[in-house]
Parts: sequence; structure tokens; C-alpha cells
Amino acid sequence: MRPSLEKHLSSFTSKYLDRRMVLVMDVILSVLASFLVAFVASVLPRGVFNPDSVFWIVWLVSSLAASILMFLAVKTYSIIIRHTSFKDLVKFVLALSGKELLMLVALMAFSDVDNVIVIMLLLDFMLSLLIMVGIRLLMIMVYDIYKSRVREIQKCRRILVYGTSDKTESAIFRFRNSPHYNLVGVISPDSSLKNVKFADKSVYYFKDRKDVDKLALSLSVSGVLFTKKDDARAEDERLVKYCSELGLDLLILPEVGELGEDRGGNIRDVKIEDLLGREEIRVSMTEIIAGFSGRTVMVTGAAGSIGSELCRQLASFGVSKLILYDNAETPMHNLRLELEDTFPKLQFVPVIGDVRSERRLDFAFRRYKPEVVFHAAAYKHVPLMEENPCEAVLVNFIGTSYVADKCIEYGVEKMVMISTDKAVNPTNIMGCSKRLAEIYVQSLGLAIERGEHEGKTRFVTTRFGNVLGSNGSVIPRFREQIRKGGPVTVTHPDITRFFMTIPEACRLVMEAVILDTANRICVFDMGESVKIDTLARRMIELSGLTVDKDIKIEYTGLRPGEKLYEEVLSNVENTEPTKHGRIRIAKVRTYEYSEAKDAVEALNKLARAVEIPEMVKLMKQIVPEFISKNSKFSEYDAK
Repeated sequence: MRPSLEKHLSSFTSKYLDRRMVLVMDVILSVLASFLVAFVASVLPRGVFNPDSVFWIVWLVSSLAASILMFLAVKTYSIIIRHTSFKDLVKFVLALSGKELLMLVALMAFSDVDNVIVIMLLLDFMLSLLIMVGIRLLMIMVYDIYKSRVREIQKCRRILVYGTSDKTESAIFRFRNSPHYNLVGVISPDSSLKNVKFADKSVYYFKDRKDVDKLALSLSVSGVLFTKKDDARAEDERLVKYCSELGLDLLILPEVGELGEDRGGNIRDVKIEDLLGREEIRVSMTEIIAGFSGRTVMVTGAAGSIGSELCRQLASFGVSKLILYDNAETPMHNLRLELEDTFPKLQFVPVIGDVRSERRLDFAFRRYKPEVVFHAAAYKHVPLMEENPCEAVLVNFIGTSYVADKCIEYGVEKMVMISTDKAVNPTNIMGCSKRLAEIYVQSLGLAIERGEHEGKTRFVTTRFGNVLGSNGSVIPRFREQIRKGGPVTVTHPDITRFFMTIPEACRLVMEAVILDTANRICVFDMGESVKIDTLARRMIELSGLTVDKDIKIEYTGLRPGEKLYEEVLSNVENTEPTKHGRIRIAKVRTYEYSEAKDAVEALNKLARAVEIPEMVKLMKQIVPEFISKNSKFSEYDAK
């Protein structure tokens, strides 16, 4: 049952079936039965029954007093009407029997009791029981009808649409005959639109939480639909918050034509990613499609968060063949099933392989001859790589060098490497291993550019921050912790991070490929940093829960190698502009290819021998800006 349905039913029962009201109702019905019996008795022929006015007063007053006393004593008012059973009838019989006995005692004190009065008491008992049980049965029928109506409403969700934009009008007409959604009206914070019509729907004004609550109940609404992410972000602290508190569904209509696939097919729930994102990024779709149409493209780390989204987007560009390279069997299997369902005409080849295996890479390049390679395979979790530094070097650095070398050997036109903001002034093993990978790829590309090394491959490195919703990131972890009832764990109350959605990141990667960025490191505009504590609190609120009441937040302390604040990637001082406003070229120290080649050989030997101290010391020599933070490797920093 949805929270909104529970709210409707709870409102109904609390308003009409309150215990005090049930007691008042029962007393009124009991006295009414006594009045009807008295009325019938009063029309009997003279001589059969000749009561005076005192008798009638005693009859009705004793009925009232006895009813109140017995109903309170037996607690008939505490019986939940919609759950009334045969056993509960015993309570009514006892209460009404007591009522008649008390009335008999009162009548005996003021007059003689004859057979007529006894018969009247018996009639009063039966009529009271009949009326009270009958009314309850009628109320149960009304309740069931109401409940059925609300359930029917919930099958076809009644929702309000936010705003009066063209997209709102389009959504109203699009879902006019939908069996799943009934767009009952438009909700707006603009008071000038109060009581007007928009696309044949009434516009309902809201100012505060109370207005939204009234609308939800009066219209039997279960949620609010946003047609644009910008609207949802603008209402984050107002309508979104009100709906979360009231248990109303927050829905969004995904934008049609997002790069890679049509995401506008179905209404979905608003996610934290929608509220943290920025305005839509414009990309050169025509150029991007032309750049990949008819090509054989290979993606390493294809089953990961970034890799799988790259595959989805590439699949829609008309590529000739898509080579999926990853060592994770189950995620690869799931991606294969998804691509088969979504793109039945796509020719793709899943290859289970590890970038640390030069021979397996050679097989894939030799067999399928890719023209463009996206290198997304990497180990990314900072604390885990701090504990397993040799594996970070082998995958992120040595594996990247193998991929780059195979691109040269087999004449790949372009290799795109996915890097990270943690490579900027690295404070951990993972960040340094990615910086080493950047150094190798860039130095190799520059060596080819200068004619110092044979080959035609152009290398592009893309560097960006945390990806919202990626495997193992904070958002899926917070969702799971909230689902389990908490607590939600945050490392530090002041820790901040830059975030970007997965489609947004992949869109910029595609754009960087078609720009003149060969042998350069592209950095993305990540927008404003986000406080992780704020992120956790908003996710709890979006779940309709209260922070520190329903779900607690616990601070666990910074983990090894973790920064409190990430470096700003794309300021004017450390980057140069490109034709795209969100993509800039990093100003970084360049290395000679011979230096990078020597680093590969030395670190490969040390990593495979698991000579950790010597390996970390050499990493710090090659990348002098690598200063460990909150880590046992701080002892190897230059004094």
C-alpha cells in the first residue's frame, strides 16, 4: 500500500470513526431506540397503558444515563468498527442488558412495573441492538466502498503536473488516455494562475505545505510530476520537500533525446541525481554520430558504470561492431542481455579479459581490430586501493600502458582514457596510479606527434570527478542503508565532493573525442561541490523519512588516503579553454616517453613482486606532488 493510500484511509477513519464519536453515536442510537419504543407505547389504547409525564421523563433520562454508563463500562466504543466480529456482539448484548436492568431499577423507583413495561424494555433491548449492529454494518459497507475507490484510483495514479510550460502541455495530451496515469491538474506556486485553465486542466495554486496537503486529499492525488529537471531542482527546498514529508510520490518525465538512447519513454521517480545535476549539456550530436557511425569500437571496463553507459550511447550511433572487454562475468552477462533486448540489430562481442593480461589484450585487438578504443577499466575505490597498492598499479597504470601499446601496434585511430580528479595532486595510491597512466598515455602520444615513436594513434585523456550512482559510490550505499533503516554513515560532517551524472559524464567524453584534443588531458566543469552530509540528509527526506528520528546519521572519520575537499579541476589558472564551454585542457607537467617507459618497467616489476615500500617510494619520485594523506604511506613523503 502506498503512503498516500494509507493517508487517505487514515484520514477517513480518524475523521469519522474516532472513539469519542463512536461513543456519542452509540448513546444517541440507544436513546433513539428508547424514544421509538416510548412513541409506540404512547399510541396504545387507553386502559392498556396509562403512564404519566414523570414516567416518560424517567424512561428517557434513565435510557441516556444507563447507555453512557454501560457503554463506558463495557468499552463498546473501543471496538474498531471495520473489524467488528461475532465475538464483539457479546459486548453489545452485555452493555444493552445492563442498560435495561438499570432502566428497570429507575422505573421501579418512580412507578409500578407491569407486563407492558417489561415488554417495552425487551423491545428497547432488541431495537437498540438491531440499530447499533445495523449502523455498523452500513458503515463497514461505506468504508469498503471508499477503500475500493481509493484502490482503483491508485491503479491509475492520479497526479498533478508542475508548472505551465510547453512540456507540461505536451505531457497532459500525451497521457490523456493513459491507463496508468491520470493527470488531474496543474500545480503552480504562481498566484496569478490561481483558478485558471491550462490545456483544459485546472491550475491549483500552492504556497506552503498545508496547501499541498489539502490538494492531495481533496483530489485524491498520489504524487506530483515534474516535466523538467530544472523545475525539480528549483523546487528542491519547497514542493519537493513538502511532497517528501507528506508521503506523495515525486515523479519526473525523462528528457527525450538524451545522448545514447531515448530516455523519455516512461515516467519515473525523482532521484537525488535529478536534484544535484545542472542544466542540460549541449553536445554536437551530428558530429558525434558521424565520428562513430560504421566504426568498430572497443570499450574496456565495459560492464562498469561508465563503461556500460558508453556502450549504450555508442550502440545508438550506428557503430559497425562493439567490442565489450571486461573481467567481471556477471555484470558482463547482464550488459549482454540488456544490449540484446534494447539493440537487437547491434553486432557486439563480449570478451572476458583482464587489462593486466597483455596476451588476452593482444588476442582481442588482433581478432577484432578496433578503430576507436575507450579505456574505462580501472580500480577506483580509494581505501581499498590504499590497502592493495600493487593491484592499483597493475590495473590502472600497467594495464593502461598495455592497452595504449596495443592501440599503437594495431593501428587504432584514437584511444580515449577515462581518468579522475583524484589524479590532481594525488593524496592516495589510486589517484597516483591514474596520474601515472595519464603520464604514460600523454607522453606516448606526444612522442608520436614529434616523430620520436612510430604509430598513428591519437590519445585523449578525460578527467572528471565522482559519478552519481556509479557502482560502489555513496548514493547506492546511502540508498541501501536507508532501506535497512539506517544508520547512514558519513566519514566527516564537512567533507565535500564534485559530482556528475553518468550520462552527463559520457556525453562530455564523446564531445572531447571529436574536439581537437589529441594528446591532451581534458578536464570537465564539475559545477559546485556538494557537501556529503547534505546529500545524505536530502536522500533521507526524499524517502519520506525524518533525519535523526527515523534514520540517524553517523560520522565514521576520514578513511586512509581520503581528502576532505577535492581539487577544483577547471579553473582559469590551471586550464586552457576549448570550443566547448564545459571542457578545458589541463596545464600539466609533460614527461619524456623514455621516462614513462622506464616507470612502467620498474613499477611493473615491483608490483608483481609485491615490494610495496619500494614501489610507493618510486611512485612518489615519479610524481613528486603525490603526498599521502591520512595514510601509512606518509612516511615515504619527501621531508
